[in-house]
Amino acid sequence: MLHIVNKSPLQSSTLDTVLRLAQSGALLLIEDAVYAATQGNAAVPKLRDAAARLKLYVLEPDLQARGVADRVI
Repeated sequence: MLHIVNKSPLQSSTLDTVLRLAQSGALLLIEDAVYAATQGNAAVPKLRDAAARLKLYVLEPDLQARGVADRVI
């Protein structure tokens, strides 16, 4: 199953919910959710733990639009 998150982890608990409930499949971070995959973000340890059971993807155009493409974990 593909899980798509578009809200920043600072604005919404959507990412936490997906990471808690998803047991397999893939997670795609788009729009403001791409901030979760940047160095220094509090969500980074959660994403690293989830990488054992989920394939993680971040939409590159959204990273570039937000100026954080060089800070992806």
